[in-house]
Amino acid sequence: MPAGRAAQSKSGHRWFVLWILIIVYTFNFIDRQIVGILAVPIKADLALSDTQLGLMGGLAFAIFYTLLGIPIARLADRASRIGIMTAALALWSLMTAACGIAQCFGQLFLCRLGVGVGEAGGVAPAYSLICDYFPRHARGRALAVYSFGIPIGSALGILAGGFITRWLSWRMAFFIVGLAGLLLTPLLKLAVPEPIRGRYDPPAGGRPATLSDVFGVLGHKPSFWLLSLGAASASMMGYGLFFWMPSFMVRSFGMSLVQASLAFGALLLFGGLAGIWLGGSLVDRYGDRNKAIYAWVPAAAFVLAVPLYVAGVLTKTPWVSLPVLLLPVALGLAWLGPVLAAIQHLVPSDMRATASAIFLFVNNLIGIGLGTTLIGALSDAMRAHFGAESLRYAILTGTGFYAVAVTFLLLAARKLPHDWQE
Repeated sequence: MPAGRAAQSKSGHRWFVLWILIIVYTFNFIDRQIVGILAVPIKADLALSDTQLGLMGGLAFAIFYTLLGIPIARLADRASRIGIMTAALALWSLMTAACGIAQCFGQLFLCRLGVGVGEAGGVAPAYSLICDYFPRHARGRALAVYSFGIPIGSALGILAGGFITRWLSWRMAFFIVGLAGLLLTPLLKLAVPEPIRGRYDPPAGGRPATLSDVFGVLGHKPSFWLLSLGAASASMMGYGLFFWMPSFMVRSFGMSLVQASLAFGALLLFGGLAGIWLGGSLVDRYGDRNKAIYAWVPAAAFVLAVPLYVAGVLTKTPWVSLPVLLLPVALGLAWLGPVLAAIQHLVPSDMRATASAIFLFVNNLIGIGLGTTLIGALSDAMRAHFGAESLRYAILTGTGFYAVAVTFLLLAARKLPHDWQE
């Protein structure tokens, strides 16, 4: 085959693999975020408080998702990443379906724990795979495109949950999306070959890196920890918003469940795709000039997002609020491409899955575990003063998490040029 056609074929294959990984990541977020729209009927059916809903949607998922992420990633740095992801997809899909038979808060909490166990093996191995399919100059966009699974999966989860609940029940919504994920497992296993580890990077060394080796490297990379804390602070607002916005639209705007699912699903889909692509494109274009760009881009996005969120949430008319909210939803997800690409370039190739899992541990334990729960607890605490509008003001309070994120990111920007793994 001529060299030009060979390169084109290789490029086409890597993008085919990426789209398979995006589909899997989409199901990851369908199963993760479907509880956001189902919180409305679940709250009524099981008589739960907002705090219980926050625990079920956040901490229940985050506990094992974060605790198991690092040991699974250690395995992924040595064994088949595709095999690990296939088993993870099957397990989280099965546990999502099991949510449909829960009869009380405790049973639903345990099922969501199981979803977290499965999804612990679904993301860090994928980051490592993408870096072995794409050369360095294209990784910001590749990881951004992979992150399309977040808004697409979140939007589809919200839409599917809203419509299936209307036609059938919230229990059937869990059954149907769980079964769909199980049917996807053969495609992942058979269509994605395991690539050569570190093929676009310098040799990592003579022996496999140990966990202490990884922490030893990261101990000298303050930018890694600052990026992790910045992303975690932003995720407290991001995941909290994903979970609570449908309930806010129902309570404060008087929307039906289907109207809320359509409205917020559209915000996530169009705003999320635009914001993620923007962030990844900017760092691929300008990142070679100054590595600090990888932190400056998300920091600037969060600064712009805060006043727009305040304006959109305080607006009383939904059809004015929704166009305003489109921009901060986009800006709130622009961090994914820059930060994820930077994390991959702070360690050698044989440490990427483990470093990604450590990053996800910090990001998700704080972002998912605390953000959703804190906004729910704030809503309960504010109910005596604001009544049915308490969730509106709890979400507004959550925008303060972005100020913390910007502080960490600006500090990271000062360290990135020195910490970069060339």
